[in-house]
Amino acid sequence: MSYDIHDYMRPGCRAHLVGIGGVSMASLAEVLHNAGIIVSGSDWNESANVRHLKSLGIRVEVGPQKEENLGDAQCVIRTAAAPDTNPEIAAAHGRGIPVFERAQAWGSIMRGYRNALCISGTHGKTTTTSMCTHIFMAAELDPTVMIGGTLPLLNAAYRVGHGDTIILESCEYCNSFLSFYPTVAVILNIEADHLDFFKDLEDVEHSFRVFADRIPENGTIVANCEDENTMATLAGETRRVVSFGIEKGDVHAANLTEVNGLHSFDVVWRGEVYTHVDLSVPGMHSVKNALAACAASIVLGVPGSAISAGLGAFTNPGRRFERKGEYRGAAVYDDYAHHPGELKALLDMVDELGYQRVVCAFQPHTYSRTHELFDEFVEVLRRPDVTILAEIFAARETNDIGISSNDLAKQIPGSLFCPTLEDVTERLKEIARPGDLILTVGAGDIYRAGENLVKEQ
Repeated sequence: MSYDIHDYMRPGCRAHLVGIGGVSMASLAEVLHNAGIIVSGSDWNESANVRHLKSLGIRVEVGPQKEENLGDAQCVIRTAAAPDTNPEIAAAHGRGIPVFERAQAWGSIMRGYRNALCISGTHGKTTTTSMCTHIFMAAELDPTVMIGGTLPLLNAAYRVGHGDTIILESCEYCNSFLSFYPTVAVILNIEADHLDFFKDLEDVEHSFRVFADRIPENGTIVANCEDENTMATLAGETRRVVSFGIEKGDVHAANLTEVNGLHSFDVVWRGEVYTHVDLSVPGMHSVKNALAACAASIVLGVPGSAISAGLGAFTNPGRRFERKGEYRGAAVYDDYAHHPGELKALLDMVDELGYQRVVCAFQPHTYSRTHELFDEFVEVLRRPDVTILAEIFAARETNDIGISSNDLAKQIPGSLFCPTLEDVTERLKEIARPGDLILTVGAGDIYRAGENLVKEQ
């Protein structure tokens, strides 16, 4: 029997959230609670998110998940990390209680908003979603927001607002964004990634096209016209497309200047200057992300003054070129980049900053990505002055391929392979010297190596 989640997203319905303490699940719980749904949940760990939800009157069971935690739930919503073998999921199936994915719930929620701004792309989603949040907050539009990283402005990864706009980071992995109902769909870029799920680049492009086609006929696709794969994906699209780029597009930059890695530019909208932006975050990729945020904001009628103010005050979310401190005169930063395209953008940015050496400690994320994009990783990881390779972070996978970061190290002259994070920290201690930029990079727990290094200061 198939169930429609929209039938359960109504006041008085009892929804149980498995893995409620996660960033996206916690924000979902609060939004549902505010909508009059009776929310309960469970999580393995007590956390700040769990404590906050409890303070709202939401029942959260902490510890091993078990059937009795379901109570009298009428539906269950699960985090992607909760498999069918989870005791609460298995019990729900056994009792005929419908089980929905987190993305399905967000999709149902956004149908209640006049504007649903969904930011997608192989990389840049978190930063661009955060930039849009800054702009809409500066415009006092009181948005509801869901971001994949902690934004200093919010001191959180989400915000529950009361305006008519919802802003969501929209991920293609497992086609989760195909549960969404965007009115404005942003596509930042498209590359081959998540190849443990997608077959190839063509399969990825197909997913993004289906996502774009989910907008209504009166909606808008905001697309990077300087990205070849994005343009190929949207070929023949009949819905309204607003393009953006640095040098061309309906929205693009003019009078672009750079001082110490920070860029200023005029935002041009269809031939006329719409506003001026002075960024406080470095790199040309930040300019591109900002232009995407500008285009989405212009489409939704945000005035130029709010765009200028919002982007001028923007600071990166957590794990996006996040400063961790210093060690013996070397600056230590952390970044979430885990795809060759993201690594290239990161290294392009830091090249502008004038450090004497760039020391990059990289932890590949998933065996499948490392295997499928091996040559691209080798090429980009040859760029730093010193490259240290931590062992691959398994995430959701087992190493059926038999691949190791040491295989990358063998192809990168002068690189160092470290089987543990403790080894990474020790190597960094030996190598660091004044004037260095030390980067810990990857989507796993590599940030711990840099944090432990700074503690040694």
